Amino acid sequence: MANPKRKQSKRRSANRRAANAFKAPEFAKDPTDGSLFRPHRVNPKTGIYRGRQVLNIET
Repeated sequence: MANPKRKQSKRRSANRRAANAFKAPEFAKDPTDGSLFRPHRVNPKTGIYRGRQVLNIET
């Protein structure tokens, strides 16, 4: 059976765990009204995706 030759340091373990840390979602800004939305998705406020109206949003 394979066993580690040396003890893994706390720093090395912490660095490995830090790679899986939660990252806040990034947002894109709508050029027409300035609202924020997730990139590559339909803007839920306006219903526009890549310059085209794809959802009918009733206000």
